[in-house]
Amino acid sequence: MSDQTKWSDLLSAAVTEPGLILKAYSAFHSYSLGNQIAAMVQCQMRGIRPGPINTFVGWKNLNRHIKRGEKAIWLCMPLTRKVKGDTGEDETVITTFVWKPNWFVLPQTEGEPIQEQQIPAWNKEKALAALGIIQTEFTHTDGNTQGYARKREIAISPLAAMPHKTLFHELAHIELGHTAENEFTDSEHTPRSLREAEAEAVALLLCESLELAGAEYCRGYIQNWLAGDVIPEKSAQKIFGAADRILRAGRDC
Repeated sequence: MSDQTKWSDLLSAAVTEPGLILKAYSAFHSYSLGNQIAAMVQCQMRGIRPGPINTFVGWKNLNRHIKRGEKAIWLCMPLTRKVKGDTGEDETVITTFVWKPNWFVLPQTEGEPIQEQQIPAWNKEKALAALGIIQTEFTHTDGNTQGYARKREIAISPLAAMPHKTLFHELAHIELGHTAENEFTDSEHTPRSLREAEAEAVALLLCESLELAGAEYCRGYIQNWLAGDVIPEKSAQKIFGAADRILRAGRDC
């Protein structure tokens, strides 16, 4: 892991290793999904037991210190800066994301015990309200259609085999920007397209994080679509971003 870490590599690890997403979310749920995967991969590589993570100063404030010889793990963090306009008066705030080795996992520290953090529950109604998305009545007559999305609306078939997976897939189409101008209908035989792979990857991240049915179906479809390749870096960034927004929108915290 370094400042050259790619989101596409982290997504590939999540797709190819069943259980990785759940382990990462269980241990690092207060961080973004991408950082959760990054932290878990580094813990596995170094043989570190997953647990709460914090900065040097953060652990110090909790009366814990870093063990001698421990090396920090890399996570992606936002950096904001102000840029002056051509006139030298107007300022624009620009945010960039960079990888920094500033964090340590609990087993890398010693000191006072810390309180265990509870994993927040996820609520569909809360998520829909926060995202400004409306669930409407399902009106398609095709029995194979599981759900569809248009603009800021979704509909899920009452006969959907995996309703949560279908819900996440349709929410993903919206949060990924797929429905800004077009309407998509999904059936059991999803078309081989990058947009479908992106939506299915979001559904995978959410289903496995929340221990809901459908993760293996998502994983199988994505692996089949990739055929030994990887999802493009730009798509991987969009996937993690959309999954984070949907997850955070529905959490009770």
